Amino acid sequence: MSIQITETARQRMRDFLTRDAGAAGVRFGVRPTGCSGFEYVVELARSVDEADQVMEVDGVRLIVDAKSLPLVDGTVIDFQRKGLNTTFVFENPNATGECGCGESFTTH
Repeated sequence: MSIQITETARQRMRDFLTRDAGAAGVRFGVRPTGCSGFEYVVELARSVDEADQVMEVDGVRLIVDAKSLPLVDGTVIDFQRKGLNTTFVFENPNATGECGCGESFTTH
C-alpha cells in the first residue's frame, strides 16, 4: 500500500496531532455519500481497530480502515489554501469520476 503526504499536508496533520496528545494518529479513508459515491475522511483517530492498516508516512502515523484501503491506495494527500479557505486535496489514481462540486468521487 502506498499513500503519500505532501509537506504542507504533513505539517497540518502534525499541528493537529501536537494539540491532541491522546490521538492515536490521523485516520484517512472514505465513506459513502454525495452524488458520486464516496467522500474522503481525514480526522484524528482515537483508537486503532484490529482491521486497520497503520503506517508511518514521513513522521505521521496514518490509520486506514480495511474497507477504504483499496479505494485510497496510491493517493497523494495535499493541503491547500484557496482564498480564505483551507482544505485537504486528494490525487487518487483509483477515482474514475468526481461530482461537479468536487466533494465526492466514484471508482466505477
